[in-house]
Amino acid sequence: MTGLIILAIIVAAVGYAIFVYNDLVSKRQLKEEGWSGIDVQLKRRTDMIPNLLETVKGYMGHERETLEAVTQARAAATAGANAGPAERSALEGALSGALGKLLAIAEAYPDLKANTTFLEFQSALQNVEDEIQLARRYYNGSVRNLNTAVESFPSNVVANAFKFEKAEYFELENEADRAVPQVKF
Repeated sequence: MTGLIILAIIVAAVGYAIFVYNDLVSKRQLKEEGWSGIDVQLKRRTDMIPNLLETVKGYMGHERETLEAVTQARAAATAGANAGPAERSALEGALSGALGKLLAIAEAYPDLKANTTFLEFQSALQNVEDEIQLARRYYNGSVRNLNTAVESFPSNVVANAFKFEKAEYFELENEADRAVPQVKF
């Protein structure tokens, strides 16, 4: 009888370990799926930039510094496509800053603001930025779930045994990007 009880405890422990392992694998896959979503949206944005720059160049010829900053930031973001979340976040933050400056300067050019192609690119870029934000939320939620399982007892025992590690969040590096804009009338 005692042997049967011990066997039942061992079977229950092994069953629980299998359940926890499969749950950790599922959470890791959701994190990877989330990162893939961010990657796709960031690639869409970098693919849009050359066409946007071509549209803007004719109007903003003397804003060479701004155009070069966007080009350099895009090149850096493209080169860092395989980087981890922290490094990729810094590169994409620099690109976002350069694009923001470009769009802010474009406000001074009435002909450019009225150009249909520019308006379409501006709208498409805004849509991509919204998609990046959604993908980032999904990814960070998946990372939170994985990290909670990796750190919580008793799943951390299985996580440590099978080398599951905490994942990095995809966060904004620039504090100014996090600030609430001031609206003055």
